[in-house]
Amino acid sequence: MLSVARQKMLPAEVIIADDGSGEDTRQVIERFKKTLPVPLIHIWHNDRGFRKTEILNKAIKESSSVYIIQVDGDVILHPYFIWDHLEIAEKDAFVRGTRARLTKQMTEKIILSRQTELNALSKGVYHRLNAIRLPLFKTLGVRKEMRSRSVRGSNLAFWKSDFVLVNGYNNDLQGWGHEDEELAARFINNRIIKKIVKLSAVQYHLHHEENSKDLESFHSITLENTVKNTLKSCANGYSCN
Repeated sequence: MLSVARQKMLPAEVIIADDGSGEDTRQVIERFKKTLPVPLIHIWHNDRGFRKTEILNKAIKESSSVYIIQVDGDVILHPYFIWDHLEIAEKDAFVRGTRARLTKQMTEKIILSRQTELNALSKGVYHRLNAIRLPLFKTLGVRKEMRSRSVRGSNLAFWKSDFVLVNGYNNDLQGWGHEDEELAARFINNRIIKKIVKLSAVQYHLHHEENSKDLESFHSITLENTVKNTLKSCANGYSCN
């Protein structure tokens, strides 16, 4: 949220998809509501395990915007992150960005200091190529393909109308793994091309322990089925929330 507040171009609104966080998180959000110069909407449901797909569908349903820039709660955004995404936006396309990563030590330092100014040469940054922003050469960092591989919701943007068309995230995917790729596969099955972006829309991923991957195999089968059968929508998605 600190990095959202220092964006050179602020979003029209910020919607937090809260998958069952507690009172401490609610209090933090309430404090930001008083200082953030754009509407901040908090969408919450009870903690019944990892239900990212459901809460994202609920949150996006509350959005009044035509274009969605989706990020995770464990990232720091470059000050031109929103600016870059709006420059990159294109009809009949969705955007898959990348992210640099932060070491455990750097993550702990940032959490304590609340300093969010980072660059590709900052100590504690790795995958540094993903932290390079070169506006004059941004077209060199753009590539298009009709494959859903390596799509992560951490740095993802799409038209809300396209999201509604494919019925959003698949609520059957409970737990970690492939839910973003499965959404992307349905975009692609509707001839909405994936636009891979580097040299802009930079973000930094905070270090944390990984989620349980117990359901990854089921998610992988669901993704394979979506791709193999060219499914354009899912039965249990956005319209069911």
